Amino acid sequence: MGEEGTGGTVHLLCLAASSGVPLFCRSSRGGAPARQQLPFSVIGSLNGVHMFGQNLEVQLSSAKTENTTVVLLVGLEELTNIRNVERLKKDLRASYCLIDSFLGDSELIGDLTQCVDCVIPPEGSLLQEALSGFAEATGTAFVSLVVSGRVVAATEGWWRLGTPEAVLLPWLVGSLPPQTARDYPVYLPHGSPTVPHRLLTLTLLPSLELCLLCGPSPPLSQLYPQLLERCWQPLLDPLRACLPLGPRALPSGFPLHTDILGLLLLHLELKRCLFTVEPLGDKEPSPEQRRRLLRNFYTLVTSTHFPPEPGPPEKTEDEVYQAQLPRACYLVLGTEEPGKGVRLVALQLGVRRLLLLLSPQSPSHGLRSLATHTLHALTPLL
Repeated sequence: MGEEGTGGTVHLLCLAASSGVPLFCRSSRGGAPARQQLPFSVIGSLNGVHMFGQNLEVQLSSAKTENTTVVLLVGLEELTNIRNVERLKKDLRASYCLIDSFLGDSELIGDLTQCVDCVIPPEGSLLQEALSGFAEATGTAFVSLVVSGRVVAATEGWWRLGTPEAVLLPWLVGSLPPQTARDYPVYLPHGSPTVPHRLLTLTLLPSLELCLLCGPSPPLSQLYPQLLERCWQPLLDPLRACLPLGPRALPSGFPLHTDILGLLLLHLELKRCLFTVEPLGDKEPSPEQRRRLLRNFYTLVTSTHFPPEPGPPEKTEDEVYQAQLPRACYLVLGTEEPGKGVRLVALQLGVRRLLLLLSPQSPSHGLRSLATHTLHALTPLL
């Protein structure tokens, strides 16, 4: 998916592979949804180039101008047998909120890491116990508690969902307009691509929702409001403590070095991550700039320094193997002088990878030590 700098426009264009009929076009400018749409003449020209390239076994995936990026999705297997184009267009509208959130400046990072965005609640064991009891009472194994698109707690069944559905479901919930309750049909890309499941959501507090993935039962009326109140009313205080976790991810008072402006912690086996650019209040740069810096740094270190998956366990004590894979790297933007620029450091130990964005006051020679200390402090959480 293409990204442009501030002020640039990104268009996501989906075409029917055989006919070239535009199914939808969504646009974003400066990280926010834009009304500006591609003219039909431009769509037709892009489809003509796509068809010409297809005959030469060349696929057109994107087109760029100085301030615009157009991303084409073509040939999707689920969209090749289109019997009624207008009906398909109507059905695809249900995905617009999710698509727009991918194009915009999201506070999440699962789209890039393919790990589930999570938060750490202050009373996690209490919420987990209540969640397991609620799942048993409703007869479904797939239940989670989600705040602003991030998973607070989930049942074992929910965590067993594969990629990308484990990333997409909470992201979808976070992208939808607020509602007290929903009964939403979803197709699971790997688990059930042709038969829809029901995604039930119940709002406990603003931005805090209970999510169930199930079949024909239970009916929504069975859950709301009687069962919901009986199971969750006694836990109002622990639930309220989850609300600030959306942007912060970590419990209030968690000890972090004051130089840390943002962090990304990934558990590469569990496919879960913690991501925050607001650990210690307001400082420069802005949260949007911090997110952009960490996302770009993640892309850099993953493509050039660290493999996307942890190494095989049997090779962890192989000295040659360890020498070939770096365990840490850092990047100084601006200048090495204290008080200027920003510092970024990445550290990988076993199945965990930590990326830190640090203030200019942090000396370069202490970056690895600070990252190591922070990773050890975060390890019990994820």
